[in-house]
Amino acid sequence: MTIAEVIAKEIHVRATQVQAALTLLAEGNTVPFIARYRKEVTGGLDDAQLRHIEERNTYLLELAERKEAVLASIEEQGKLTDELKREILAADTKARVEDLYLPYKKRRKTKADIAREAGLEELEQLLIDEPSANPETAAEKFICEGFPDTKAVLDGARAILVDRFATDADLVGAVRDRVYAEGAMRSAVVEGKEQEGAKFADYFEFAEDLTKLPSHRILALFRGEAEGVLTLSFDPGDEAVYEGMIAERFDLPVQESEWLAKAVRWGWRTKLQISANVDARMRLKEKADEGALEVFKTNLRDVLLAAPAGQRATLALDPGYRNGVKCAVVDGTGKVLATSIVYPHQPQNRWDAARTELASLVAEHGVELIAVGNGTASRESEKLAGEVADLIAQAGGKRPTPVMVSESGASIYSASAIAAEEFPDMDVSLRSAVSIARRLQDPLAELVKVDPKSIGVGQYQHDVNQVALAQTLDAVVEDAVNSVGVDVNTASAPLLERVAGLSNTVAKNIVAYRDENGSFTTRKQLGKVPRLGPKAFEQAAGFLRIQGGTDPLDASAVHPEAYPVVERIAAATGMDTTQLIGNTAVLTKLAPADFADETFGVPTVTDIIAELDKPGRDPRPEFTTATFKEGVNEVKDLTPGMILEGTVTNVAAFGAFVDVGVHQDGLVHVSAMSNKFVSDPHDVVRSGQVVKVKVMDVDVARNRIGLSLRLDDEPGKPNKPAGKKNGAGNGGRRQAKSAKPAQGSMADALKRAGFGK
Repeated sequence: MTIAEVIAKEIHVRATQVQAALTLLAEGNTVPFIARYRKEVTGGLDDAQLRHIEERNTYLLELAERKEAVLASIEEQGKLTDELKREILAADTKARVEDLYLPYKKRRKTKADIAREAGLEELEQLLIDEPSANPETAAEKFICEGFPDTKAVLDGARAILVDRFATDADLVGAVRDRVYAEGAMRSAVVEGKEQEGAKFADYFEFAEDLTKLPSHRILALFRGEAEGVLTLSFDPGDEAVYEGMIAERFDLPVQESEWLAKAVRWGWRTKLQISANVDARMRLKEKADEGALEVFKTNLRDVLLAAPAGQRATLALDPGYRNGVKCAVVDGTGKVLATSIVYPHQPQNRWDAARTELASLVAEHGVELIAVGNGTASRESEKLAGEVADLIAQAGGKRPTPVMVSESGASIYSASAIAAEEFPDMDVSLRSAVSIARRLQDPLAELVKVDPKSIGVGQYQHDVNQVALAQTLDAVVEDAVNSVGVDVNTASAPLLERVAGLSNTVAKNIVAYRDENGSFTTRKQLGKVPRLGPKAFEQAAGFLRIQGGTDPLDASAVHPEAYPVVERIAAATGMDTTQLIGNTAVLTKLAPADFADETFGVPTVTDIIAELDKPGRDPRPEFTTATFKEGVNEVKDLTPGMILEGTVTNVAAFGAFVDVGVHQDGLVHVSAMSNKFVSDPHDVVRSGQVVKVKVMDVDVARNRIGLSLRLDDEPGKPNKPAGKKNGAGNGGRRQAKSAKPAQGSMADALKRAGFGK
């Protein structure tokens, strides 16, 4: 099959769709552009499908190149047969190609090679053909230099036989598949590491089937091993099964020859089992990476697309004790109006002075929101913000709304080159306060300035493939930015850089042109920006918005290339564009097919009409905030049974973390999310969502909180969800006594999580 046919089969679409997408990608088109503006060409492939096509195409091209290299190498040796060529060309993975190449791969001389050169292959074959023959007697005839006695001779013959096992691609592949399908992972604590590695206590005596191990548990096991706390081993199951596979593959009469039986066992234990274990470890790592990346990707998308508070003047508080609370006021556009540092907390305890100064800033700049970073001293600072808001209300002003904001990555941003370029004369500590204010106003616009890995929404992010992580997260950011669109007259260079088709240089050139010439009034002006050529304009124009420009369509997601379609619609309705935009009564009666042509089909016209109805619509949800319970500021203030409001900060494979305002997130285990079975926590909650939870367990000493979304749950009792029974954590016959099921008690879940963000 062609590459397009292979990928089409994987994602269940037509090969013509995949080929069209590959052609567009090869021409330099971006995924967001293709997904949004080339639906007719691809048959409506979405961004996720397009990114899969792009990734798989790269892999399959590399696979094809490797096949060519392997075929050339074997042919050069004069050993390429028609059957081997067919097998190599039919291989669907790089691993299969390497297995087929193994017997022909250049390698250092092995014991088997030396034995062959000494003529011991004849003895090996004799012992197979005549299983009743006495090995010692038969070996005497082959004693020679390098093989001085019968033991050395028989070892050489065995080395030849075992080498055949280890280089047989079909056998190696079958053994690997069986070990992974039927094997188990076992872990044990390294002696003397019990106290130091207490966070891995659930794995001190643990076993689970390889196919049932979830991503987060695999990464936890590997981390425990890397930290020297755990030893990991693979249990393949019944060894006799694998020895039988070897004997059957080579038609060896092991029942009639003790020497052959021992040789087969030796080959299994010294070659094939080791190879299968390495393969199983690689598969587990790939599975773990894939699961972790999916969690990270989903959480990052939710955080980036969190509800923006909008263009409202905001006072940000970056809390701290000894070094004070860093403050910054920004206007509705994010421009910094004032900065300050107040010292309301210990050891200075200048509470009244801080409250007065902050109230003055709020009144002077018409602040509507007070963003409080959720780090150290956050609840105390939130209380201060509340008193400031009350002072304003008592004085007859409009009470500003205090909002707790995640400050993950704010310190990273404050010390970055981007922050230094934005605020060259501002203290680093104050830059983080500015970032907190802006991320409340528009999370997407501010968070694009921070390395996605520093936003704190993943699990075991330092343990996964870093190249794959960077590529995955970059794609998420790009898709998020382009799904919302960017105001070209207010966007920063880092935000513009994420727009389809725009490079870092072009993004900076847009900002420079804007600073020198004033706001853009039409999309056409973008053509005057240095290095923003026709191709870049084509890719980016539809995602760039111009508010209040000369053409109202420039504020919408309608691409300039499709403006003639709008003109035809306007002519047919007898209205101009301004009258048409937002006119739901007229637009809902239009038939897209009436305005389609060879260039713009029904899907594109349908999108255009929807965009005219609600131009520049923001796909993000409405802005809401969580209200923390008064008097609940620390973990010790929590008691089982409390009903609290909080914000989901992170969603993992085993549950979700919720900030309830006590400096430590609580865990809602997957078993406590619904009365029905939940396979993926993302089906229930998302990062940034405001939820109500019940406190189930509180461990003050270890700073752990167990929460439930099921408000009728009784604290202290194990969570047993109704519906489908979960066996994901049960390794069946191989499950160690101390191993826990995936949906066990809340206390178990907290321990397994290693608790923390």
